[in-house]
Amino acid sequence: MTSPSPVQLLGVPYDAHSSHLRGPAEAPAAVRAALHGGSANWFTELGVEVDPSDGGWVDRGDVEVDNDDPGAVESVLAAIDAAATDGIGPGGRPAGAGPAPLLAVGGDHLVTWPLVRAVARSRAAIAGSLTIVHVDAHPDLYDELDGDRFSHACPFARIMEEGLADRLIQIGIRTATNHQRDQAERFGVEMLELRHWDGTVPTIEGPVYVSIDVDGLDPAFAPGVSHHEPGGLTTRQLLDVIHELGRRPELTVVGADLVEINPRRDLHDVTAMLGAKLVRELLALLGAGR
Repeated sequence: MTSPSPVQLLGVPYDAHSSHLRGPAEAPAAVRAALHGGSANWFTELGVEVDPSDGGWVDRGDVEVDNDDPGAVESVLAAIDAAATDGIGPGGRPAGAGPAPLLAVGGDHLVTWPLVRAVARSRAAIAGSLTIVHVDAHPDLYDELDGDRFSHACPFARIMEEGLADRLIQIGIRTATNHQRDQAERFGVEMLELRHWDGTVPTIEGPVYVSIDVDGLDPAFAPGVSHHEPGGLTTRQLLDVIHELGRRPELTVVGADLVEINPRRDLHDVTAMLGAKLVRELLALLGAGR
């Protein structure tokens, strides 16, 4: 019997198209420092241990990107796609095993676009049936922001234009503009605005990709983000979403990302520690635990 493929952890230190503040490119290093800092153990609330020495996941380091030249964005997107594709495919799986699950730590939300593209391509058999569960304060559905189609406010418009996902479910939204509502209608997005959300996750079948923008949480729980948007989720509500996905046998989480932590705005590493907690729970969700 072939061993399952270990989860591939990938850092994506890129924020050159952030619209407000720079800093999320520093998040992979900050989250790794918190993850390995000794303050917490490797056990998760899903009841499994994700100690890296057990071989359930592999840290592939950071994608090498040019974060100084915004004009280099297309080559950066290609580099992220290539690194993710290698991790999911031959570089991250035993001979004969299926695609490896992917967990990325950004970076700003633009990085989700090439990550989802890599997941969809490497799993060609599921193309067209992928569901994205997206937690965020913002829909990130702008066609362009300030003339920039590569803005971190646009990745889900690009993803849906390319047909990379069949469903996009957004949880935590509280900043939707009229344009983004129009875009949601255009792409059939299931936008669960937080003021109306009852805490339930819709019925989902098949493969799922989870994208978590940490500003989906209230700033009281995640001060280290570029956009403080009051009225967000609690940490417990976000963990409940992750755990609910893990309890559903009718779906398989095949990839995830954690983005928009800005260490320059963090307080006493609170948000970095939150990032480490979420990484552990997502590793368990992706099958890394024992």
